[in-house]
Amino acid sequence: MSDMPQLLRDDPWLEPHAEVIKRRLARYRGTLADIEGRAGSLSAYANGHRLTGIHKQPDGHWMVREWLPKAKAVSLVGDFNFWDRGAHPLAPARGGVWQLRLPPGSLAHGQKVKLHITGADGTQRDRIPACIFRAVQDPQSHDFSGQIWEPERPYVWRNSFDPASVKTPFIYEAHVGMSGEEGRVHSYREFANATLPRIAAAGYNVVQLMAVQEHPYYGSFGYHVSSFFAPSSRFGTPEDLKYLVDTAHGLGIAVLLDIVHSHAVKNYAEGINDLDGSGNLYFHGDERGDHPQWDSKVFDYGRPEVRQFLLSNVRHWIEEFRFDGFRFDGVTSMLYWHRGATSFDNYASYFGPEADDDAILYLQLATTLARQLKPGAILVAEDMSGLPGLCRPVNEGGVGFTHRLAMGIPDFWIKLLKHTRDEDWDIGEIWGTLSNRRLGEANIAYAESHDQALVGDKTLAFWLMDQNMYWHMGKDDPHPIIERGIALHKIIRLITFALGGEGWLNFMGNEFGHPEWLDFPREGNAWSYHYCRRQWSLADNPALKYAYLGAFDRAMLETGKAHGVPACPPAELLNLDLANKVLCVKRGDLVFVFNLSTGQSIPNYKFPVPGKGKYRLVLDTDASFFGGQDRVDASIDYHVAKDGTLSIYTPARTAMVFAPAEP
Repeated sequence: MSDMPQLLRDDPWLEPHAEVIKRRLARYRGTLADIEGRAGSLSAYANGHRLTGIHKQPDGHWMVREWLPKAKAVSLVGDFNFWDRGAHPLAPARGGVWQLRLPPGSLAHGQKVKLHITGADGTQRDRIPACIFRAVQDPQSHDFSGQIWEPERPYVWRNSFDPASVKTPFIYEAHVGMSGEEGRVHSYREFANATLPRIAAAGYNVVQLMAVQEHPYYGSFGYHVSSFFAPSSRFGTPEDLKYLVDTAHGLGIAVLLDIVHSHAVKNYAEGINDLDGSGNLYFHGDERGDHPQWDSKVFDYGRPEVRQFLLSNVRHWIEEFRFDGFRFDGVTSMLYWHRGATSFDNYASYFGPEADDDAILYLQLATTLARQLKPGAILVAEDMSGLPGLCRPVNEGGVGFTHRLAMGIPDFWIKLLKHTRDEDWDIGEIWGTLSNRRLGEANIAYAESHDQALVGDKTLAFWLMDQNMYWHMGKDDPHPIIERGIALHKIIRLITFALGGEGWLNFMGNEFGHPEWLDFPREGNAWSYHYCRRQWSLADNPALKYAYLGAFDRAMLETGKAHGVPACPPAELLNLDLANKVLCVKRGDLVFVFNLSTGQSIPNYKFPVPGKGKYRLVLDTDASFFGGQDRVDASIDYHVAKDGTLSIYTPARTAMVFAPAEP
């Protein structure tokens, strides 16, 4: 048993796949040992972005290097040589790299540059270097170019931060460009100065930034990346992004990068697709290199140079911008050759021939590197397959993520709202869905995803209240659809928070029930920014009911923080009352009571609770401060009876949270 990974010891059902798990672990250990033997350390190996690209040397010379093993000719063009394609050729060097050394003063900060590449197939294209640190778009032609970025004064960091201080991640998912109220693209500094204080005041301790890696199409939500090492210039300079991260750290907020290593934009003009004309450089050269669902390119994770490129990307964002971790996009697509286009209904689905062991090895190295560079790094996997061990340490046979997104929960709520009247909701099904996850692997629970905020879908608030939100959100307007919607919005979020995971995620604006969908500028809306923004004024307006939802969200997080929920053992079922639609659970030292009946309020409702003594009501969705009817007195104590039960009044369509009262 000494060579048996802990993952196998903890789950006997994995025994038929023991050899696969052990083989993956052995391959990881062998590859890591080889890297450390040749480079000295994994972090030293992840230095490709310093070995290639355009860099000013300590002696003032400039070094231009690019990995293009099958290219026929390469030259540097740009503002500095008036875009003369024959003036500055690169010469081939070892390992498929082309290079050029230029004297001091040849290049200057802010100049635009590209590589003119004659490919193996004879094509001639102006391309952006793969490891460029900044890419900018011409406002007239809309073409992207690389840009020399060597400011005289480096950014001076003001705040230090240890992500290990985040015991329970309350994640605020945000998009910088649409973070303001005006119909335009907003900046890193505007986000830092205006939005981060809101996030801190709302009680969130982690911000997850979308669309940071440069991407040519704004409407891609940042998921069709072109320049992996460059922060999007739409929102400002690299120093502006550093200011954002620094400001967040000063507010006690960790910052995660939504990193995209699952695929890349297929564009030649902006991206790295077929950079040397060989058809197989960073991406697979056959059908495996095309992602049909996403219309993009898939990395060849088995190629050492590609693995080094991606690992260097992890190091770059942690070291240069001090990110505290990552949310890895599209992990399911990475893990399997079918890119997730199947069902996962048995363990063989995870360990059979459809699994991409090259991608698994890369992810094991990436999580290892991130934790070496920043030991408290938060590493979240966007995975819907449920791969056993994904969120277990690599040395236990896992992949090394700290959390996975509980992706099935938002789908469950939307399906329920679309197809089932709340009078017919099955609380047994709700309990089963929200509590069903692998023990020992932390989940980030969320009730709705950013995809549901996009045109073509609906947020929870819109599913519940729809167009009535435009006319009946005044506090003096007792509209029945709005009253029902607000009540269920609070309950759905609280029950997901209580049962669904070991952390929490909210997309920007959903905490107060943002009333409009999100629609990026596109041809179909005449390139309008009207719906590509967040209307904070609605939540700030004391006359509107949005403030109720925002206040409840803050109180929910405060209650969780005070009691170590949900970063604690899974919920314990106390009472499942199908007839009355009442669900009672214990999480940490808190007792949650959910009454999902549409009209049955129950006095003297009894249910078993652990321990003795008394409980107090610490959170009530029916409190008037949260838009409720104040049907329960929060000042009284609830004593545990001799038979171990608690007797309460549970109003219909409410949720209450009780904590042990001080003796």
